[in-house]
Amino acid sequence: MKRRSGQDRSITQHWRPATLAVRGGTARSEWGETSEPLILSSGFTYDKAADAAARFAGEQRGMTYSRLQNPTVEMLEERIALMEGAEACRVQASGMAAMTASLLCQLQTGDHVVAGRAAFGSCRWLTDTLLPKFGIATTIIDARDNDAWVDAIRPETKVFFFETPANPTMDVVDLRFVCGLARERGITSVVDNAFATAALQRPLEFGADVVAYSATKMMDGQGRVLAGAVCGTKAFIDDVLLPFQRNTGPNLSPFNAWVVLKGLETLDLRIRRQSENALKVGKFIEGRVPRVLFPGLPSHPQHNLAMSQMDMAGCIFALNVDGGRSQAHAILDALELVDISNNIGDSRSLMTHPASTTHSGLSEEVRLQMGIDEGMLRISIGLEDPQDVIDDLDQALRAAGL
Repeated sequence: MKRRSGQDRSITQHWRPATLAVRGGTARSEWGETSEPLILSSGFTYDKAADAAARFAGEQRGMTYSRLQNPTVEMLEERIALMEGAEACRVQASGMAAMTASLLCQLQTGDHVVAGRAAFGSCRWLTDTLLPKFGIATTIIDARDNDAWVDAIRPETKVFFFETPANPTMDVVDLRFVCGLARERGITSVVDNAFATAALQRPLEFGADVVAYSATKMMDGQGRVLAGAVCGTKAFIDDVLLPFQRNTGPNLSPFNAWVVLKGLETLDLRIRRQSENALKVGKFIEGRVPRVLFPGLPSHPQHNLAMSQMDMAGCIFALNVDGGRSQAHAILDALELVDISNNIGDSRSLMTHPASTTHSGLSEEVRLQMGIDEGMLRISIGLEDPQDVIDDLDQALRAAGL
């Protein structure tokens, strides 16, 4: 395909995130289509045998195999990189493929990782179970505590791995301090930015080295496909991540890449409206339950920090009830509008009980260490009228005795 005019970075670097989300990385074929073309092909042909050899040697630009490059996938990678302010990006088959690849591509036996306590359940499985199987030590800390990062560093520490805001406790990490510390000590910082996306938070601007995503969430935004992404310097992506990815194969399908491209076009509109909706719902919930964890509310202990590194607080928050699992489940069972679902970032409002779903694979001891008790619920606010969501939550809370 012939790349459309005006797509070199000397021009796109002046575009703002909302524009990049619609037009960044666009390539057009000779047909001049307006929507990105969907190229469903596993392999590609060559005019001459020498062309094939040159492409495999990296001497000629062009496609060889969709496990390495695909025109539709490449457009998504360029768009995400531009939005993130990164030199390069490689997309993955899922968010967990992105997290796994971003760690394993750079670690080996004898290395050490420092990771935040609060994270998606499968991310904690990576740090607590998978990495130690390969002789990679991990230290889990309260990522909110800057001193804890300093104290956890060893001579063999290679990676800081954390999420901010964190799933589901909404812990906020001081990006400038932690990423600055990592650079000072020669450690690679890997930030899971799935709850915010580049539309609300750009960790690279605060010194992060690598930013990883579940693009399944806000980037798609309508619960349709699985996808992940890893952003960083061109040297990291091409020399560290790509050899791992090309030989292990956690690649994103062209169709899923095309769907996420379409989702990105409305990301800025969606995430800002959903953030506004979440703030309205959060203010209502705050007066009805013992505790609400939402960085957008002044009651959150890290509200000021969150607002200093995020444009808005996002659409997800957690709440706690005193009645444990039975009362939490009673609230879920009484919902009429909001769906019970473990997904987030959808255009529909979704609610789940982390202890029995997303974090059920962890021991009770680990869940409590993370700050997840049986009375916690996590909600992802969608694009419905926020008053309808409030009305539904109001009747569900009353049904559960609140």
